[in-house]
Amino acid sequence: LRDNRIELVRASWHELSISVSDVSLSDEGQYTCSLFTMPVKTSKAFLTVLGVPEKPQITGFTSPVMEGERMQVTCKTSGSKPAADIRWFKNDKEVKDVKYLKEEDANRKTFTVSSTLDFLADRSDDGAVLSCRVDHESLNSTPQIAMQVLEIHYTPLVKIISSNSWPEEGQSIVLTCESKGKPVPEPVLWTKDGGELPDPERMVVNGRVLSISFLNKTDNGTYRCEAKNPIGRNSTEYVLIVHDVFNTLLPTTVIPSLTTATVTTTVALTASKTTSATAISTRDPNAFAGKTGPDHALIGGIVAVVVFVTLCSIILLGRYLARHKGTYLTNEAKGAEDAPDADTAIINAEGSQVNAEEKKEYFI
Repeated sequence: LRDNRIELVRASWHELSISVSDVSLSDEGQYTCSLFTMPVKTSKAFLTVLGVPEKPQITGFTSPVMEGERMQVTCKTSGSKPAADIRWFKNDKEVKDVKYLKEEDANRKTFTVSSTLDFLADRSDDGAVLSCRVDHESLNSTPQIAMQVLEIHYTPLVKIISSNSWPEEGQSIVLTCESKGKPVPEPVLWTKDGGELPDPERMVVNGRVLSISFLNKTDNGTYRCEAKNPIGRNSTEYVLIVHDVFNTLLPTTVIPSLTTATVTTTVALTASKTTSATAISTRDPNAFAGKTGPDHALIGGIVAVVVFVTLCSIILLGRYLARHKGTYLTNEAKGAEDAPDADTAIINAEGSQVNAEEKKEYFI
């Protein structure tokens, strides 16, 4: 071996060592070590030289890219032996749907490898890092990487946020128009029912914010926010409905401290309304419409009370009459138990001595 890159490292009767610097593909081949004895002894070994792939290059990339436009980017590397492996990543997430191509170089020893990524540009890809990674056994587990940052231009995305979900008369409301696009959208345009804002004194626009004070029924309508940039324009709508204060305050009205009679009356009215609502909700939907019938339960109760009172009156009257009759009979017979005859009994009866002669009767 006669080459300046080849150096003798160790020479003895037992060992002969050489080193080769700046290895190239031409160094690949069979190497023979000979021991000049009788007979000559030899040992052979085949040296394989790996082709280190060049740093990958991404071609076909343009920036910025409009949303919806198709992109075809290619990553290529040459000089690999054996052929290198190429993989695509988007934000560290591997993209599988790619086209792989391997070509033999002119020296017929190394290869040029390329991979093409085809996709539609989307606003979600804006700012994403697109990377091409080359893996090869000669790189000692340290891959070569080429990167590109995607810049996607798209029309504005518009959204209206309200500060008051239940606006009432006399209150205020703030409508914020959020617009996101690339390039950054111009100041937004506010309109009401397709025309300009009718009351600039109460309807104040500050950048993307619309403030309306002292709401009333005339403020009801459809408010539109429109944003545009060099790519296009977009808009969204918000329907404003101003509610009556009475309808919203009625469930939460606090009854003032008045007389007991006033509070009782209010409770009674509330109970009546509740009962009516319950009756309506539980009414048979298949029942025929017509006049409301009499309350039979109420009539039956009244009749039962009348019958009960009548019976009690009759019982009390009977007991009263029976008591007076017994007293009369008792008084009439008092003092006449030992009389031998009726005339003597009448005379001896209590309270009858004075007028005994007048009560005596004679029968012929």
